[in-house]
Amino acid sequence: MNNTNLKVIGNVRERENTLLRNVYGYMTIGLILTAAVAYFASVTPAIINLFLLNPAGSIVLIIAQFAIVFFLSSRVERMSTGAAVTAFFAYAALTGISFSSIFIVYAGTTIWKAFLTTALMFAGMTVYAAVSKKNIAGWTRYLMMGLWGVIIATLVNMFLGSSMLDLIISLVGIVLFVGLTVWDTKRIMEMNREYGSEMTVSEHTKLGIIGALDLYLDFLNIFLYVLRLYAAADRD
Repeated sequence: MNNTNLKVIGNVRERENTLLRNVYGYMTIGLILTAAVAYFASVTPAIINLFLLNPAGSIVLIIAQFAIVFFLSSRVERMSTGAAVTAFFAYAALTGISFSSIFIVYAGTTIWKAFLTTALMFAGMTVYAAVSKKNIAGWTRYLMMGLWGVIIATLVNMFLGSSMLDLIISLVGIVLFVGLTVWDTKRIMEMNREYGSEMTVSEHTKLGIIGALDLYLDFLNIFLYVLRLYAAADRD
């Protein structure tokens, strides 16, 4: 192993700071890429026809997104750093195609309000997670229960079409993913500590990518639930 790949930083605390900067950097670039692709796709009829209006195209898009997330989560340690970074940004681009319908369905002011609200909430929770010494290991069971509860309620409401249940789901979903934002941030910090004083450059980058993916998904889910609340308020 060459010297450039032997150690990043021996001081765990200093390395944590660089790791979190990398995580937020990758996540921010991923969000910008998603937004840019979403807008471009929303004004490109060929993409809309291929992926949004074509059932086969929609299925392929969904499968590709799930495949990348599964591949990154399960095989990142065996991937090259370049492949891990490329996979993350590929996922962000594919998600942008899925999100293109947002620019078609919702007003621009509603989208911006939802984004700014989400950004403020997300920033507050990540700062809290970074500075708080609170042990949140006990949250795991409740967060998983809440996640399954939201999924089941969403599926049920697809048949009921209840606006009240949709409102409840949105509120619970926001609370749930705000909690997951704190939990995922703490988990990234804990994973960093588990390496002790030894971490290769490759491991540092890959951990940053996995952390960015987790927080990217948390951000998008908060945004979607906040967007639904603002859209409902605009209709009323």
